[in-house]
Amino acid sequence: MDRTYDEKLADFEARVGRGEKIEPGDWMPEEYRKNLIRMMSQHAHSEIVGQLPEGKWIPYAPGFRRKLTLVAKVQDEAGHGQLLYRAAETLGKSREDMMEELLSGKAKYANVFNYPTPTWADVGVIGWLVDTAAVINQTMLAQSSYGPYARAMKRICYEESFHIKQGYDIIAALARGTPEQRKMAQDSIDRWWYPTLMMSGPPDSLSVHSQQALKWRIKTKSNEQVRQEFVDHIVPQIRALGFEVADKDCSYDKTSGHYRYTQPDWEELKRVINGDGPCNKERLDARRKTHEDGRWVREALAVKGRKSAEAA
Repeated sequence: MDRTYDEKLADFEARVGRGEKIEPGDWMPEEYRKNLIRMMSQHAHSEIVGQLPEGKWIPYAPGFRRKLTLVAKVQDEAGHGQLLYRAAETLGKSREDMMEELLSGKAKYANVFNYPTPTWADVGVIGWLVDTAAVINQTMLAQSSYGPYARAMKRICYEESFHIKQGYDIIAALARGTPEQRKMAQDSIDRWWYPTLMMSGPPDSLSVHSQQALKWRIKTKSNEQVRQEFVDHIVPQIRALGFEVADKDCSYDKTSGHYRYTQPDWEELKRVINGDGPCNKERLDARRKTHEDGRWVREALAVKGRKSAEAA
């Protein structure tokens, strides 16, 4: 006898509650599937667009070793995007559709990749601050109830940990450098502080998706929990290097055991996410150009695939 929707939902939620992984062939609520596609595709888009702010510095990296490590990092981000697109495809959304949504401006991606990188210090701060915030969020997502997403996150977090070390090494070198180099690093830390805080998303009271994602364990921590964990982790590191936190009111609260901080401007996040950030147009134009330049490769592979299928 066919089970009712309510019976299937109860069984699904019981599995999630027990910590079991939901796999592609399993029954799942449509809203669960849609929320996962939204999150994974946005995450994949963020990895792909995220190559651009640092990639522009590859020709100008100071020294051959810095150049090689930056090339490796940018290459890693491309691979992360492919892993996440593949995970999203297990839910019935084609990679071509996801890419079209990105290029048309319909899809969203992380706010931080719509800010400029005018100095070499920005490469270090992205690797150190932004990737630390990303790993804290991704470590949580590695516990996701959806199997393909959780498994992709485990590999991505492993590689991102090296990116954090790379970024920290750049900033630590600048901290030991000239007054001008230290000033450049401090300026970059100041500019990236609030965009990085915004990365984990608005407070749950302002998020239309967060409660459902928590209920079904797509994610296991709230946006505020992830943001607080980042602040608690990164503030001592910033100060240990002799730099200041951009938030002058940031202070340690002995009672709670956490750092108190000033909330970001959530209206700014909304503007940037919706396409009105400092570099939104520049970054999407670059992605569109790259996509068009690579069309001949995709078409050649499609022809080869058809011929192989016919020969078989």
